[in-house]
Amino acid sequence: MVIPERFAPVLAELAPLAKRFREANARLYLVGGTVRDLLLDRATEDLDFDLTTDALPEQTKKLVAGWADAVWAAGERFGTISLQKDGRTYEITTHRAEAYSPDSRKPDVQFSLDIGTDLSRRDFTVNAMALEITADAPELVDPYGGVADLLSKTLRTPLSPSESFSDDPLRMMRAARFMSALQLQPVPELVEAVRAMHERLTIISAERVRNELDRLLVTDHPSLGLWFLVDTGLAEHFFPELPAMKLEQDPIHRHKDVLTHTFAVVENVRRDAAPQFDFRITRLAALFHDIGKPKTRAFADGKGVTFHHHEVVGARMAKKRLLAMRYSTQDVEAITELVALHLRFHTYQMGWSDSAVRRYVRDAGPLLTELNVLTRCDCTTRNEKKALMLSKRMDELEARIAELAKSEELASLRPEMDGAQVMEHLSLSPGRQVGAALNFLMDIRLDEGELGAEEIRNRLDVWWAAQQK
Repeated sequence: MVIPERFAPVLAELAPLAKRFREANARLYLVGGTVRDLLLDRATEDLDFDLTTDALPEQTKKLVAGWADAVWAAGERFGTISLQKDGRTYEITTHRAEAYSPDSRKPDVQFSLDIGTDLSRRDFTVNAMALEITADAPELVDPYGGVADLLSKTLRTPLSPSESFSDDPLRMMRAARFMSALQLQPVPELVEAVRAMHERLTIISAERVRNELDRLLVTDHPSLGLWFLVDTGLAEHFFPELPAMKLEQDPIHRHKDVLTHTFAVVENVRRDAAPQFDFRITRLAALFHDIGKPKTRAFADGKGVTFHHHEVVGARMAKKRLLAMRYSTQDVEAITELVALHLRFHTYQMGWSDSAVRRYVRDAGPLLTELNVLTRCDCTTRNEKKALMLSKRMDELEARIAELAKSEELASLRPEMDGAQVMEHLSLSPGRQVGAALNFLMDIRLDEGELGAEEIRNRLDVWWAAQQK
């Protein structure tokens, strides 16, 4: 195969490293996703380079010493030496042949001198390609037809799917990511193997599963992979509430299928939806936003289900699941807050008064942009008139927020008196009464804006007198 010209800058950057290995009679290959992305002409500016070699880890460390800016060997027992050069990260791994034992989360690593053996243990054929950079001319090694599969949009494993997924069960989830990221169609035997082996995902740590879900969710078309996770049974092992939404009717908006709606909302959240918003967190919030719908359906039997009930149940369920998946405290707080607030927009049916805008902004806090994006994306109706109406109402809200923001610091609204001032004015010690007074003052601030020092003290006195009766 003629190596495309776009490889030239990468090969030039790697040339000094390749020279060191060649002079030591060791072979060095650019491998995996780096080769795949270069073949697809995807951006290379932010790529970290993955390489494989027949040199053992100890020899690799000696060969990169003096060239790399930094070297670390945390993965040495797995054959990987990591290094950094001019801001670029490189990982150089000795050819491997590894497999998981049936009840282990960690692979049994065996080194190999053969690039073909190493490539056979890669996850998918589109990642089982290598470019030897120590040869006289760069040579593509593609024993499993990765180039052809890229062209035909096919997702296959180099070995049999059952053998590949036994080596690393997380590859079953990774299949979902590559389906979404590269628009690949899995071959039937791959799908059948996942359906037969999905329970093996339970040997994978929650952290690795979480990371793979995150990578899937930030692809351009995550719903392809999400459907795969549900249809093959994989989701049952880390997000059982997800398949529970299938064919479940939304008791408020009457969606015939909450799961279909959920995936549509996830797709609606695009990277360019707003300036400077957290794309990953908003996608996660979209995935979790209706988690409470099946749970609250039992309450919808003609009596109606309140938005508040959905918010409370959904946020509680989302928090439990996110904690089980080992998300960080910061992520859990942000996602559950968005789930708890995602219906807040619909509680204001009579227009946006100053009070309503202040409360909305205060409740959203630093997640205001993410909440607005999620609210817009939550509209998946095919009724053009209804969709236009909801969009117009959201436009009105954002205009009112901008209008009020000119005169008020909406995101940092505080009562006109702080705790120390309340205690001094009412001769109180720290305690629940001070908190109640601050809540009262905050309600005034949200409903009426600033009243001035004299008026707010008069209001506080009247309130306090009523509390003593």
